Amino acid sequence: MPRADSRGALRGRSPSTRGRGASPGRGGATQVQHHATPTSHITTIGVRRPGYGTGGRTLPIYVNSFVTTIPEGIIHHYDVISPSEKTLPARLNIDIIRALQVDVAPQIFTPRGVYDGRKNFFAARELPFGGTDFKEFDVSLHSSRADSGGKKPKVYKIKLTKVAEINPEVLKRFIAGDQSHDNTVLTAITALNVVIRMEPTMTYPFNVRSFFTDRETKDIGLGLQLWRGYFQSVRPAIGRMLINVDISTGTMYKAGSLLSLCLEFFKKNDPHVLAPSRGFPDRERLRLQRFISGIRVLTKHSGTDGTIQQTPRVIKKLSSAGANALIFTMREGGSMSVAEYFLKTQNQKLRFPDVICVEVGSGALIPLELCTVPPGQIMRKQVPPEKTKDVLDFATKRPGDRLRSIVDGLGVLAYGQSEYVRQFGMHVDTSGPLKVQARVLKPPTLKYGVGSKQPTIVPRDGSWNMVDKRFFRPAEVNEWCVVVYEQQSRFGDKAARDMVDGLTASFRDVGIKFPANYMPIVRWENGLGNTDLQLRAAGNAVRERPGNVKKALPNLIVVILPEGGNDIYTSVKHFGDITAGVATQCLKSLKCFRAKPQYYANVSLKINVKLGGINTIPEPSSVAVLTDPSYPTIVMGADVIHPAPGSDGRPSFTALVANVDSDTAKYIACSRVQTSRQEMIDDLEDMSKYVLGKYIGYRAHVERKPSPYPKRIIFYRDGVSEGQFKQVLDQGACDSLNVNAKITIIVVGKRHHVRFFPQSDRDGDRSGNCQAGTVVDRDIAHPTEFDFYLQSHGGLLGTSRPAHYSILYDENNFSADALQNLSFALCHVYARSTRSVSIPAPVYYADIVCSRAKNHYDPQGNLNFSESATQLDGSQAENSLEAFRRGFKPLHSQQQNLIKMLDV
Repeated sequence: MPRADSRGALRGRSPSTRGRGASPGRGGATQVQHHATPTSHITTIGVRRPGYGTGGRTLPIYVNSFVTTIPEGIIHHYDVISPSEKTLPARLNIDIIRALQVDVAPQIFTPRGVYDGRKNFFAARELPFGGTDFKEFDVSLHSSRADSGGKKPKVYKIKLTKVAEINPEVLKRFIAGDQSHDNTVLTAITALNVVIRMEPTMTYPFNVRSFFTDRETKDIGLGLQLWRGYFQSVRPAIGRMLINVDISTGTMYKAGSLLSLCLEFFKKNDPHVLAPSRGFPDRERLRLQRFISGIRVLTKHSGTDGTIQQTPRVIKKLSSAGANALIFTMREGGSMSVAEYFLKTQNQKLRFPDVICVEVGSGALIPLELCTVPPGQIMRKQVPPEKTKDVLDFATKRPGDRLRSIVDGLGVLAYGQSEYVRQFGMHVDTSGPLKVQARVLKPPTLKYGVGSKQPTIVPRDGSWNMVDKRFFRPAEVNEWCVVVYEQQSRFGDKAARDMVDGLTASFRDVGIKFPANYMPIVRWENGLGNTDLQLRAAGNAVRERPGNVKKALPNLIVVILPEGGNDIYTSVKHFGDITAGVATQCLKSLKCFRAKPQYYANVSLKINVKLGGINTIPEPSSVAVLTDPSYPTIVMGADVIHPAPGSDGRPSFTALVANVDSDTAKYIACSRVQTSRQEMIDDLEDMSKYVLGKYIGYRAHVERKPSPYPKRIIFYRDGVSEGQFKQVLDQGACDSLNVNAKITIIVVGKRHHVRFFPQSDRDGDRSGNCQAGTVVDRDIAHPTEFDFYLQSHGGLLGTSRPAHYSILYDENNFSADALQNLSFALCHVYARSTRSVSIPAPVYYADIVCSRAKNHYDPQGNLNFSESATQLDGSQAENSLEAFRRGFKPLHSQQQNLIKMLDV
């Protein structure tokens, strides 16, 4: 959105007066006295905390955080520069600094400092650089061998320059609510994080804030292994500093023979399948190359002194021919194959000479069978889709098991044994996880339609059922048909009739109107055919059927998909949403074959909304903030989805969703294409105009409200990290529709590691999780800014993750109770289930709309949506992005007033 009108969030007001900030956290050996609200002189990025919530019943819980003290002494901050080097891998940087401190200059680095693997080095005392602020060092690693040509080990030139002194007193003031969240606070928190991570980083494989051990592993095939890891992060909180500890999962390349790993990737045993001379396809070689490029391997060879040496090398790519067919010219003249070279110079006769080789960073070609993969190498690419379930199964732990694993992990973290933690004067209380006083909010009452035996219901443990209830506003099915893409031998006439009977019985139960004694046309089609023509033909058949006096096209097409019918699904959705403007409902053949009534009840939830109906609304008296007729409210949800890592030239997609009705139950959406991996929404102004116009139009022409304009706008934004809060506020919005509404902006975060655990089994739900509605706005919350954690959904598998709500801007001056209850209520209006969801429905919808953005493209087009990595140069990426922009088709006009559901 533009920045021309600087009056706030959706209208652009400067954020400096109403703020909120960065990371939640705490501090001090004993708890620091904290003011009830932050002192008036401090500035915040978002909204200063107005107070605390009091609603709901209290419940003691555990949180996976541990109290730590703040160092007493000054921390000295140095910038690390390696002038002659490109950016080196973090692991190599760590090894270089370790050698510098232990071998090269131990007299300078006593006690040893801590290093983040990139630019920041922190020391507990000023380093004796002889009266200057900088010093240069020459460092070589002992493991760097002299190569066969007699060259000496590589020397790295390292320069350390002092840039600042950090007084930890700023953290004590910050957690007491007496200090603004500025760069000194950020740097101090960074320093403490580097201190606690230094010991495990030196010992274990690591990835940013997590490290991984082989104490608990799982082989998942394809040459991959899962390792249990531990996440840790220092967080400032109210009156104290905490370390948030959680378990994590690392995907590792399987250690051992590189040849075995490659065979496992293809699920084969015979090495000859990797021989081009025996039919190894080039496309499969490239697929393997994408998988293993960047792996570090060890190769054995004889040194000049006759000893066997192991050399680490990094795989760059794969050869297109086998070792016996790769011929190169010798320095001394003449030529030989790679296989001959290893036989003559290393006395190594290859067992599989026709198998491909790896090309390493130096350009050397080495046969697969001579390479060994060392353990603990993290795969930093996307996990193959067929292994996603294995990763989830390994990562999923019930709450009690997860908490025990976290507590056990303290032994691996070993804060008390870390020389770095001790030298910086930090003391971590590892006696047990933090005990917190939470509250459980009362869920909203939900209202169903006329004819329901039970017109209202209060959810329990985040769920309710549709028994004896009719939709609040049932839709109407006029003409409809069924198109089956499963083979008729597997899903025949009887299965189709049973499906129609089950679906119409559900329609009858929930109040959806449909023609009596109506048997829809059922057609079987070939999934390899043209879906657009097939569905068009089905629609024309409905129009021409006897009894269709008005010659109407169907307003619903039910499609039966075979297993693996993703491409058919995409084509069906493109036809329904973009081309024809007809509601489509896809069902998997295996799921709807002999399905029970509950299945069709769930399908009806989706169909009713797609046809413009409303399933349920919050009972107005239970959500007064939303339904107060004096303050008509539009609630918006926004999200951005990015392409997979390494996918150059593919765009990001944005979505904005908003209610159009006074009950905040009927939603519309718009979606756009924008620059890849950009978090800010370029077209937010136009998108806001669009949804505001729809809201005003609906209230004026459908609800017949005398004043259709909103007086409050509540804007939820998903997926913005704390460092981007200011950028969100910098985005203005529009006044072009003469809307004079007060605006509240809330960022909803799910990418964090805070978890809630009941202190006793009787306090949890059936899954062992804390109950839906558990909220915490003290103890672990931000010292100065308006935020809270809310677990709004009931548990199913594993440990539920609460959402973190950060209020960036608030012209409505909402109290903590008001926003907590409002957010919890909005988690109950998600139309396609009878369970509360983990984030407010508008944001949930926005995420879904982003996910199905590819349905806006012609399925017969040539744009590539695969998740595999692609490398393009700058101009190629820009041209590709422009092609995605041109190919993005808007929703059909008949679909623009309906929220589109993702799922089959």
